[in-house]
Amino acid sequence: MGVLALVSAVGIAVDDRVLVGVPIWTKPFKFSVSFIAYALSLAWMLTLLPRGRRAGWWAGTVVTVAGVVEMALITLQVIRGTQSHFNQATPFDGAVFQIMGATVVVLWLGALVIAVLLLRAKILDRAMAWAVRLSSLIALAGAGVGFLMVRPTPEQLAVENPPISGAHSVGVPDGGPSMPVTGWATTGGDLRIAHFFGMHALQLLPLLLIVLTALAARSARFQAFARLADEGVRLRLTLTGSAVYGAVFVLLAWQALRGQALLAPDGATLAGAAAIVVAGGAATALSLRTTRTGRTASPALTEEVAA
Repeated sequence: MGVLALVSAVGIAVDDRVLVGVPIWTKPFKFSVSFIAYALSLAWMLTLLPRGRRAGWWAGTVVTVAGVVEMALITLQVIRGTQSHFNQATPFDGAVFQIMGATVVVLWLGALVIAVLLLRAKILDRAMAWAVRLSSLIALAGAGVGFLMVRPTPEQLAVENPPISGAHSVGVPDGGPSMPVTGWATTGGDLRIAHFFGMHALQLLPLLLIVLTALAARSARFQAFARLADEGVRLRLTLTGSAVYGAVFVLLAWQALRGQALLAPDGATLAGAAAIVVAGGAATALSLRTTRTGRTASPALTEEVAA
């Protein structure tokens, strides 16, 4: 994947072909970078399993193989100068997209097995346990948004045997005005936003806990971080962060499905965002409260703080 990301970056620079409104090598570049982050996160999570590592290894292998097949087919279509996703222009293109759809289902099922293993695992650090569990579940939901993209649009349904069946955008055609770098639609909804945000919970939620733990280790020097040395506080903040992240994911998906651009929210979207901010802020304040009977910092963290 790393080699493909490098090749795709070079392709963006030297190949002037444009497909669906963006440089033709943009898709394999973004997908390869995303797969690298996704695979590394899953591999790290599998090391946390006290039991079921063999099943986890097989599930991880399935995810990896499915990802490689997916990227090979995307790259093949780029070389051919045609669209990979939703393409039914020829029998060959249709067969490629069907295989891609099958590999995505297999990849999703492999990730589901890993999520179930994490849910059942007895990980000693409770905050880390819930960070990886909830991030894997949100990532599954984020990946599941991709299944909504294969639905034909009303315009496509009005045509017999359309060459393209399915779309990233809602309410506007793919390839229209878009944001730089991401390519997300600016005049209508775009399901890729929720897809991207949901899948990267796999990295961002564990990262939140890592930051909290790092700050807790400095509580002896900085009194402002003292409460983070309490394991119960870190657990509650992790649960709060996960709930807020999940709520934002749902809001982004809802906004896109209504054909609304990310940067042009209506009153309902703004009200939803405000509710998330208020509820998240209140939950964060409550999470920071310590109790006399609550758990204190773990022995490892206590030693680190004392040092």
